[in-house]
Amino acid sequence: MTVILGSGAYTYQLEEGWGRLPDGWSLRDVAAVGIDQQDRVYVYNRGPHPMIVFDREGNFLKSWGEGLFKSAHGVHVAPDDTIYCTDEGDHTVRQCTLDGKVLLEIGIPGNASPFMSGSPFNRCTHTALSPKSEIYVSDGYGNARVHKYAPDGKLLKSWGEPGTDPGQFNISHNVCCDADGWVYVADRENHRIQIFDGEGRYETQWNNLHRPNGLFMVGTHKPTCYIAEGGTLLAASFRTPNIGARVSIMTHEGHLLARVGHRCVGTDPDQFMAPHGLAVDSHGDIYVGEVSYTVWPRYNPGAPIPSTLRSLRKLKRVVAPNHASSSG
Repeated sequence: MTVILGSGAYTYQLEEGWGRLPDGWSLRDVAAVGIDQQDRVYVYNRGPHPMIVFDREGNFLKSWGEGLFKSAHGVHVAPDDTIYCTDEGDHTVRQCTLDGKVLLEIGIPGNASPFMSGSPFNRCTHTALSPKSEIYVSDGYGNARVHKYAPDGKLLKSWGEPGTDPGQFNISHNVCCDADGWVYVADRENHRIQIFDGEGRYETQWNNLHRPNGLFMVGTHKPTCYIAEGGTLLAASFRTPNIGARVSIMTHEGHLLARVGHRCVGTDPDQFMAPHGLAVDSHGDIYVGEVSYTVWPRYNPGAPIPSTLRSLRKLKRVVAPNHASSSG
């Protein structure tokens, strides 16, 4: 049965079974996904092979990162086709070649800064580049900060503190930068995305989101923004329909274009369980990574985790009549 998600110009067909692994391999939680200029897909996961690379058709190409990464969290593919890998378990950001050679390391492996000290890093979450190749790192689990680095890894400045006011964070979980230098931060537990200029000055925020986990932007100026929203976990809203566990697509001004996914958390083909990271290729297809293994016990206490639990999917864009095929 064909599964269709989304609406209008943002309608997608689920490609069941996409991403074929070698016999005996598994992904476990997929924290992030990256796409290079040839539409190869980099799946940053918490299994024994941290970076698994597929072609656009889902054929396995290679893996790397074994013995290097402790807890995969964020991936950013730079315009020069290097890849920034954020490891929240090792408190580091590593710039690597697409074959896994480490070019730059920021942070001290295995050494966390004091909790909520503001100093980098304590369980950093994601990395993005400015148009000038400055490096922004969201430092979200043990800090409430965004750090800005020069391209050579020299710390330039930091901003943010715990709280709910503008410029404050309650888990700065993801960061993204557009072609004009604006910095977008997924302030997850404040259920918003905050937007700053390149120096960390607060500009505005987007609301009407639920636990935004992942950000991805398509286009240069005035980009389209894809947001992976987490599901409900608090008892008061547990399993409430139409709150999170979806992908939201918005304009660069925060206007909603479409929402992708069923109204409820679940494992059916049209449902999400724990969207965490996502990326969009040159054809407009969306690749979504889910931390399903982490979230399963919270939704299904005492139940064994299924051996076929899904943590990665591809949504192939179906172009609506009278709409162009480009999203940004």
